[in-house]
Amino acid sequence: MPSSAVRIFTDPDAYFAAVRNLQIDALITHRGEFRAELTRIDLHRLWTHRFDENLPRIVKVTPSGKRTAIVFAADVGQPAMQINGIEMSQDQIVNLAADWEWHFRSSASCKYGSMSLAPENLAAAGEAILGRELVRATCTHRLTPPASALSRLRKLHEAGGHLAKTAPDILAKPEVARAMEQALVEAMIFCLADRHSEVVRSVQCHHARVMRRLEEALTANPAAPLYMAELCAQVGASYWTLRDCCLEYLGMSPKRYLWLRRMNLARRAFRDADAERTTVTEIATNYGFWELGRFSVAYRTLFGEAPSTALRRPA
Repeated sequence: MPSSAVRIFTDPDAYFAAVRNLQIDALITHRGEFRAELTRIDLHRLWTHRFDENLPRIVKVTPSGKRTAIVFAADVGQPAMQINGIEMSQDQIVNLAADWEWHFRSSASCKYGSMSLAPENLAAAGEAILGRELVRATCTHRLTPPASALSRLRKLHEAGGHLAKTAPDILAKPEVARAMEQALVEAMIFCLADRHSEVVRSVQCHHARVMRRLEEALTANPAAPLYMAELCAQVGASYWTLRDCCLEYLGMSPKRYLWLRRMNLARRAFRDADAERTTVTEIATNYGFWELGRFSVAYRTLFGEAPSTALRRPA
């Protein structure tokens, strides 16, 4: 049954948890009051999303493997975003691997769109429109579609988002949804049709495996701080390899990434703690921060409030 929804979020955890078919772990990388708008449109087979975020972030995304998806910039005037270290410029789309985690980062506020189909529906649509099957990507890569194809895709996607906001009852009509789905799927197929997309180098696949092992190590220790020597040992890569991968995928060193992770773990601990029974010192030291003055300054700079204020706020 066709449906749509438009939601506003001020909590990044709630926002990323609302994206279906994906498990998303996010780190907000700049100070500020978070605000995001999520527009979801479900047609008969096609799922589309529009995202509008006001703060830079890094997200690690684990797909379900059940759908094939593409991502593209919705605002052609915004700074380029990076997926797995691959810069997604205004004239490109990224075809996402269905079975591998990927890292998606932005350096400023951003607007982007996504579309996804089940693999069998993608194959059938490719056969019908192009005369050949389109198979789901085994490694995330970018494509540069014909300008006319990408322009049509963006316009149709934007029109769907406008209807979801202003006339969701019209969008819910089965024949309207069918017509929009046919147009969007056709535009998606023409954007994916280029046989001359950039070849993914073997080093990129190697880096993808290193990053997958990195995230597996972090997942195995969800609430505990990790440090470089133990992380390198768990990942099975030298510091220099890990550094190169993190700079490519995350835009920062692994030390900075681990530090941000520990800061966010501390923030969640403050949010969930009982202020009558827990102290700032206890939580800070639990996550490896022993220079409490520096911790307090860094926490205020990153999150816009003192640790003591965060601890006293009602859950």
